[in-house]
Amino acid sequence: MSLQRKISWTAALRDVRADRAVVAPGVVSARALIQGLARIRRTRLVTPTGAFDRAAIMAAAVEVAKAHQLRTGAAWGVAMSVGLTAAWQAARAARAAIAH
Repeated sequence: MSLQRKISWTAALRDVRADRAVVAPGVVSARALIQGLARIRRTRLVTPTGAFDRAAIMAAAVEVAKAHQLRTGAAWGVAMSVGLTAAWQAARAARAAIAH
């Protein structure tokens, strides 16, 4: 057995890139849509006390899922997954904004 160990930097960097979290297609635009609609309609995803408004989050997720389904032709389950992911991300961002 050799006392020296060789490292393939190409393989190591490829593995580092593969470990990054993969964002599902459409989540970023869905989150932007939710944040824009919340601002225009003055919908609150978080109550003034800092609790999540689950009904508002679900309503936003359904609306965004319908838009995502029309735009991409994805199945309802996939579109709803994108909508819920984006709605919860927007709600967490709104909660963080209230805390600061």
